[in-house]
Amino acid sequence: METVGVVGLGIMGAGIVEVFARAGLRVVGVDVDENAVARGLAHLERSTGRAVERGRLGADERAELLGRITLSADRGSLAEVDLVVEAVPEVMELKRALFADLDRICKPSAVLATNTSSLSVTTIAAMTSRPSRVVGLHFFNPAPVMKLVEVVTTVLTEDGLAGEIAELAGRLGKTPIVVGDRAGFVANRLLLGYLNQACRMLEAGIATRDDIDVAMREGAGLPMGPFQLLDLIGLDTAYEICEVLFYETKNHRHAPAPVLRELVTARRHGRKCGHGFHPRTARPTAPPATGPKVAVTTIGIVGTGAEHLRERLDAAGFKTIDGHDDADVVLAIAPAPVVEIAVGLPRPERVVGVHPVGDKVAELAVTVLTSPEIATAVRDLTRVMALTPVVCADRAGFVVEALLFPYLNDALRMVESGYASFADVDTAMKLGCGYPQGPFEMLDAFGLETVRDGLRALYAEYREPAFAPAPLLERLVVAGVTDIPNRANANTLKGVEER
Repeated sequence: METVGVVGLGIMGAGIVEVFARAGLRVVGVDVDENAVARGLAHLERSTGRAVERGRLGADERAELLGRITLSADRGSLAEVDLVVEAVPEVMELKRALFADLDRICKPSAVLATNTSSLSVTTIAAMTSRPSRVVGLHFFNPAPVMKLVEVVTTVLTEDGLAGEIAELAGRLGKTPIVVGDRAGFVANRLLLGYLNQACRMLEAGIATRDDIDVAMREGAGLPMGPFQLLDLIGLDTAYEICEVLFYETKNHRHAPAPVLRELVTARRHGRKCGHGFHPRTARPTAPPATGPKVAVTTIGIVGTGAEHLRERLDAAGFKTIDGHDDADVVLAIAPAPVVEIAVGLPRPERVVGVHPVGDKVAELAVTVLTSPEIATAVRDLTRVMALTPVVCADRAGFVVEALLFPYLNDALRMVESGYASFADVDTAMKLGCGYPQGPFEMLDAFGLETVRDGLRALYAEYREPAFAPAPLLERLVVAGVTDIPNRANANTLKGVEER
């Protein structure tokens, strides 16, 4: 393939044009009218101009790159291209009408590709006379920067075509993964379930917006908190993807959270309009202190695994004791429900659950019996220990594990269903979402049994079917597997099941 067409010259489409032109291919870019074409050219000139300013592209190279691009408002100019990539808005009827037109215009051997992030490629392909030559080719925004490309096949895709398109993606300097035609493919299917759950956690009052963002960014090590990321993606985009996912899966996990729907209805779509979950200029702030200050000199600790907290407190000049007698506050190092520990102590109002997450964050589980003054005192105490406090309700998994473990479970179900491999799922989340680890690398780090038991606790509390451990996870734990076998493909599980 040496000549490529791109339909739609918005930010995404113009970025795709640039990617192909950078790789030395000739590109024909098309949009609805001359004004749209002019905007597309402006996108290209700005992007390549910034690349020159930053030393990533020479001035002569930029001129050669732009010389390989022809922009037009006439779809007929696509008649002789080898591949067309569609990058128009995520509206199914718009895409189906476009593909019917492209099928008429383009030569019979041309491959028609959609850049959809979540819609059914099969449905789009069915509008053409060449469904075997239609694939998904999902670039991530910004296309010139992001390395992942999802190559999406359908039951109709001809043998060998996916490999051909994946090879082309490699020529572009991208890392391709080949996946089946499921709503959201890999990255968005996993990402949106997690983001939607964060919205439900906020609605339920388990933690504040800023505490959830801090927990996932500083505690879990993700590039952004879920509400920061939703604002960047666009709440309207996230809502639409959730709708597509729910239409296919009928899984409550994908049903858009009411708060997401409300914000979209109120036209608070995120950064692009100045306000989403966060106002554009907002900065996280600590919650105000409640009630009078409590003088803390003696700290009781119950539970196990508190050595590093004890060391931090001792270094700060606090006296720590085992148990609870005469303690000003009691830190319970235990999973939820912390209240079960509190009711067994003489002064349950002085008990706060503490769950360190990494070396930066401590989740503070406030029970229904914890006094506001004690909650404030423990939050201040956490800062003295050089940890960032995340105050949350006394619920299974607190914040980090309650959001991460179902996400890991979703990844296991994805591999179990046979439409993506262990390695491809890890690659998708690292390159497509910027995560420091893929879900199976993260699963290995937590430990399979720890995640299985955490999911069981979440399911017992919420009765959410998506929280029930995936059968694959149960089998791996029973088989005594301590890490994911080879992370290659679902066939590696046969050896596990035969043990």
